[in-house]
Amino acid sequence: MNKYIAVLGRQPKISLAELEALFQNVHPICPLLAEFESNSTPDIRRLGGTLKIAKPVNLQQFLENLPASGKITIGISDFSPKTTPYKAQGEALKLKRRLAKTGRSVRIIPNKTAVLSSATSLHNHLLTESKIELLKYQQKFYRVIQLSNIEEYAKRDQKRPARDAKVGMLPPKLAQILINLCGGLSPKSRILDPFCGTGVLLQEAALMDYTPYGTDISERMVEYSRRNLEWLSDEQEHVSLGIFRDQRGVTKASLARNDGTRRSGFRGDMHLLITQGDATNHTWTQPINAVACEVYLGQPMSNPPAEIKLKQEKQQCGSIILGFLKNLSKQIAAETPVTIAVPAWLRLDGTYERLNLLDEIGELGYNVISFKNLEQNDLLYHRAEQIVAREIIVLRKK
Repeated sequence: MNKYIAVLGRQPKISLAELEALFQNVHPICPLLAEFESNSTPDIRRLGGTLKIAKPVNLQQFLENLPASGKITIGISDFSPKTTPYKAQGEALKLKRRLAKTGRSVRIIPNKTAVLSSATSLHNHLLTESKIELLKYQQKFYRVIQLSNIEEYAKRDQKRPARDAKVGMLPPKLAQILINLCGGLSPKSRILDPFCGTGVLLQEAALMDYTPYGTDISERMVEYSRRNLEWLSDEQEHVSLGIFRDQRGVTKASLARNDGTRRSGFRGDMHLLITQGDATNHTWTQPINAVACEVYLGQPMSNPPAEIKLKQEKQQCGSIILGFLKNLSKQIAAETPVTIAVPAWLRLDGTYERLNLLDEIGELGYNVISFKNLEQNDLLYHRAEQIVAREIIVLRKK
């Protein structure tokens, strides 16, 4: 079992939950760092809540094993308590002086902040033998081995051809988190999104080598998902989504290699389905290995709603969510993971009002999953002053 360090994203508690769902012995080192263990090297491209992955190093041995010739570039991200950009830069200069004594030429990445941004790390290519980023926490050092590619996320989010601001914008990173909170799924597992919208979660599931299955009450959203998956097929070199419509008008897609052959281990009946359906009464095609979705979040809002409006929104959203979970419960096997994002509304005092459905959900045949290092109240995903936030609820069918 190998130890790794994760630099957590903007929603660190949710990032921590994602790690707990996938890895062993997860524990926070500080608010933005967490240690975890894994038998295999984690893939940061599959972790929506992690910005960087690092491994512990013995600093003396690490410096001795750096390339003996050529310029070395070093950046320092200092997570120590009460650190400053000045102190982080000072740590980098100490390393430069140590290496200079051995005759090495060293360039230091300037610290405008104590922690280098992912964009700075990517721009300076700090993932090679001679271009390095070290994380520091108190007296311990860790070498960054993987970086989240923020440009790829932005492209998948902003370049999709079919978008609709009125139905909300599920960020690709959050889509990955929702999938990962279902736990360690086997490759090709079929993941159902019963509120698929423009297909963001379906895209991420396909890229993570799962079998996406989407339904939506709106035929227009079904068409948007189809268009976006076609675009994904053109954009991604390693996966091709051959989409067609059967005689019933159901949109399907089979994953294949770019040379036209079916991907290894991908059964012919495990094609992607996208079809119109009301989540409160639809009968889904089996098998369903996991469910991950952002449910109906209510009407878009630009200001905190008045009390009467909030009451109406809570009643409508709650009715749809409970109706969906009741319908789903009859169609999935025991222990099937279900991760949903439900709405919470900003109030004038800066807090968020939630639906508080956990007791009712439990009565529908689900167990609510808890986490070691956080509470349910921590699972609130939102930007600063965002009116409609997303509360994440992780369930297992009883």
